[in-house]
Amino acid sequence: MTDPQPENHPARLSDSLRFALEGSRAQVNGVLLGKPREVDLAFVCLLAGGHLLIEDLPGVGKTTLAHALALTLGLEFQRVQFTSDLLPSDIIGVSIYERESAAFRFQSGPVFTQLLLADEINRATPKTQSALLEAMAEGQVTIDGHSRPLPQPFFVVATQNPVDFAGTYPLPDSQLDRFMMRMSLGYPDAASERAMLAAPDRRSMLERLDHRLTTQQVMELRNAVSHVLASEALIDYVQRLLEASRQHAEIRVGLSPRAGLAIVAAARAHALLHGRTHAVPEDVQLVFPHVAAHRLSLGANAQHSRSAIAAALTGSTPVR
Repeated sequence: MTDPQPENHPARLSDSLRFALEGSRAQVNGVLLGKPREVDLAFVCLLAGGHLLIEDLPGVGKTTLAHALALTLGLEFQRVQFTSDLLPSDIIGVSIYERESAAFRFQSGPVFTQLLLADEINRATPKTQSALLEAMAEGQVTIDGHSRPLPQPFFVVATQNPVDFAGTYPLPDSQLDRFMMRMSLGYPDAASERAMLAAPDRRSMLERLDHRLTTQQVMELRNAVSHVLASEALIDYVQRLLEASRQHAEIRVGLSPRAGLAIVAAARAHALLHGRTHAVPEDVQLVFPHVAAHRLSLGANAQHSRSAIAAALTGSTPVR
């Protein structure tokens, strides 16, 4: 598709930055075999300034994807294993009284990083899950009345097992809404699985990964996303999707304006990832199910899943 924007458009990437971005995608795809669409969605979420929720069975590569992203992008990385006895202070930190100085010293928690892997987030209680709300929404945490900014970029990748697994707590709607995108990885195809079985151990592969992007370059890419053109016609299309969700017979609570903002941001990031300075309806259609499905609240008589309804909305809503 021809890009009509001039060469000096602020969303047009330099050759070096484009090369680094393509190398990053290739490197992550070399670890997470057979999942190019899911890898692209993870990059879209990061570049759009959102947070990613991955729901799937154990052992399909959720944690591997987060590790590969952190190492490839050169981001500070922390992993928190969520359990039923995890406390909010275990995530955000705690003030410790020091007798020598007769004062409190703040001991920061693992949330003070650039890429936080919240592993099996739905094994913790709702109170502990909510400890991430301010961090994800505002990029800061407030402790003892003091707001402390988090490093930038700040990107949460949370994994969760299916809600019917033993020992899981469903994420509250307010927490789900803080995730820009939600996706599943699924099993690899036969060829990818065979290559995976024959390849070296995943851990050794991760240890050999290079930093393909710097923190400054990630911030440049996020800035470029904000300059990707979303035309009036595209905004009208997104608004029609929002309205269709609110009128759907099986949906009790439709998509909010915040969801609309997330859809536009993700569409812009998807366009940039594919070398365009303007978003098109196809960008919206590709990201929409992953941005919208987990935000839908279904009625008691709903016959279809959230994902199925979200996919149907793109098929039934006219582009023009």
